Amino acid sequence: MADPCAQFKDMKSYWDIPGMKAGVVTGKVAWNLLQFCKAKGFALPAFNCTGSSSCNAVLEAAAKIGMPAYIQFSEGGACFFAGKGLPNDKGKLQASILGACAGAQYVRNVAPAYGIPVLVHSDHCAKK
Repeated sequence: MADPCAQFKDMKSYWDIPGMKAGVVTGKVAWNLLQFCKAKGFALPAFNCTGSSSCNAVLEAAAKIGMPAYIQFSEGGACFFAGKGLPNDKGKLQASILGACAGAQYVRNVAPAYGIPVLVHSDHCAKK
């Protein structure tokens, strides 16, 4: 079986990945970014964010070093993003769902201004 990351070994920069852009990347572009990282031998750590300030800190730091950012939302972090005063009933998780959606939308809106590609995921939110 051929190495799926081999196509990225000769690329000089993640900007050489077809379709790469500043802001949130998804689908094949996001997958290719992860394969590029693997081919180049470095990890792209995901940072759990709990509000706009932690999202901004991750984006600012990544932009400062010229690397992509990876922002994640956990069940608790997403709940905090929405506001701890909102209901988050067991089995419904209203605040966690709202916070994950709001956080992802926030990142989608501000990420392009930082001039780097960004991955966003909420798979740390439990499927309970």
